Amino acid sequence: MTDTATASDNTNTPASTPASRRVSPWWRALAVFLLLVVLIGWAASASMMTQLKAQIQHAQARLIEVPQIRQVAVLLDKDQQAAMLVTYNPKDSALLVQRLNDVKEGREDSLQVWAIAGDAPPRSLGVVTSKYKTLQMPVNESDLQGVTEIGVSAENKGGVATGVSPSLPWLFKGWLVQKSI
Repeated sequence: MTDTATASDNTNTPASTPASRRVSPWWRALAVFLLLVVLIGWAASASMMTQLKAQIQHAQARLIEVPQIRQVAVLLDKDQQAAMLVTYNPKDSALLVQRLNDVKEGREDSLQVWAIAGDAPPRSLGVVTSKYKTLQMPVNESDLQGVTEIGVSAENKGGVATGVSPSLPWLFKGWLVQKSI
């Protein structure tokens, strides 16, 4: 009986219990640290995804706002130097005329922009009314159908009347090029 009594006593003593199940504090600290690293990484990636989506939306909005230039003409003077840059933006139905040199019309003169379509008589697109380097002129896309060149003439103040031919020679002239988008 003593053998059974000692056997039952041995099971309750600390020396006879299986290896301790206590976890080292270092393992706990490592687990907490790794959990924090994973959470911080997840939060950072979520934030970066939100920022990326916002940047994509901003870029798409800017792309819509950017004028889509379809036609371009560089007008040259008599010395074959660039004098004006003319671009057409169909979204605004406007011809943007930019002066590239310092030529200015006199007090009694106006610069008039003309559409030249082969052998047909030139059609007036409007008068440059601004003394500034850049001017926007309202022009319908149909006014540029079949046009191969743009010319600028010096006319009396206010330009010539509709149906009247321009004063020649051309002050500036250049090919109207269809730009691929």
